Amino acid sequence: MKKMYFREWGIESPRYWGLLAILAGVMSIAGIAWYYMEHNGHWVTGMNNHVVWGTPHVFAVFLIVAASGALNVASIASVFGKKEYKPLAPLSGLLALTLLIGGLLVLVLDLGRPDRLIVAMTNYNFKSIFAWNIYLYTGFMVIVVVYLWTMMERKMNRFTKAAGTFAFVWRLALTTGTGSIFGFIVARQGYDAAIYAPMFIVMSFAFGLAIYLLVLMFAFDWDKRELGDKLFLRLKNLLGVFVAGSLYFVIAYHLTNLYGTENHEYESFILLNGGVYTMMFWIGQIFIGALLPLGIIYHPALGQSRGAVAAACFMVILGGLATMYVIIIGGQAFPMAMFPGKEIIGSTFYDAGLAPYAPSLPEVALGIGGVAAALLMTAIGIRMLRFLPETLSDKALDPHS
Repeated sequence: MKKMYFREWGIESPRYWGLLAILAGVMSIAGIAWYYMEHNGHWVTGMNNHVVWGTPHVFAVFLIVAASGALNVASIASVFGKKEYKPLAPLSGLLALTLLIGGLLVLVLDLGRPDRLIVAMTNYNFKSIFAWNIYLYTGFMVIVVVYLWTMMERKMNRFTKAAGTFAFVWRLALTTGTGSIFGFIVARQGYDAAIYAPMFIVMSFAFGLAIYLLVLMFAFDWDKRELGDKLFLRLKNLLGVFVAGSLYFVIAYHLTNLYGTENHEYESFILLNGGVYTMMFWIGQIFIGALLPLGIIYHPALGQSRGAVAAACFMVILGGLATMYVIIIGGQAFPMAMFPGKEIIGSTFYDAGLAPYAPSLPEVALGIGGVAAALLMTAIGIRMLRFLPETLSDKALDPHS
């Protein structure tokens, strides 16, 4: 591989400022939505006493999980020694930071009283998985900043492998902690499963790489930089492996649940008669998020088309949001077994049936605002600092090709 040079994103100023204006406009709408919910209370949303984690949490958890996966590209270079991925590493670290900040921003703003987060940070509860995740998230940001410093400062390059290895282990812990939030909740039939931790890790690889590949293609296309076919196809095939791995874990999760009689009602709810949750599972999560992208990625003709692969990446992202919706909201909507072995005829607390939930516009706006915030920070980052290589042509990556 030839010596690689990096430079700032050099698109024309009108296009750059236009992009920032659009993203800032989306964030402004999200800010108005947050103020509306904060001022009036969460009763104006679709959330209720049973569904306390709504659409903002769907976006937040998706962004946090994707942040961990976005760093995987850098890990392949520094931890596993694949030199062809080294030019991709700085953008990988930047996306890991911005996606995590975007997700945490949505999460904190949806708390209702975000200022009280300081209570959780100063009164540590070792028994709470939520408390552990606070330090996993903040620690991840610090570690990634150090990791980027070792990559981009020539005098610090000798520490890149050590920093990358530490970041790799930490992000596995972060995704494990995020998945365990749901896996440790034994009161909910849809959550109580140890497989959530490894399933979230593999899903993070797919979600993060899909976002990374879209951002890379967009940034290079707008700046008229060359992205070689060999690297593009390698990333595309890697995405296919991660999507297939995610599908495997989803199948394993549901087959395991179907084996136990106690979970049959929940599985029937998700797979057969759960209304919007069944539709989101089969159409959103399985078809749009897995089968269709896999068909495109491994199709002899479509798999070579950058437009088709970009569409597949976008489908993986949509499928990821559908996955989080089914897991987070579907798991809460299904009634808890308050009195095992007894049938609840009626209750004013929704214990007798499915909890109603419909996303409100402010919730959706706040979630999309988190995505816009992540993209805005990414655009500013690659414009101001040298995160992007000048070229990723086949000849530059492999002079003997």
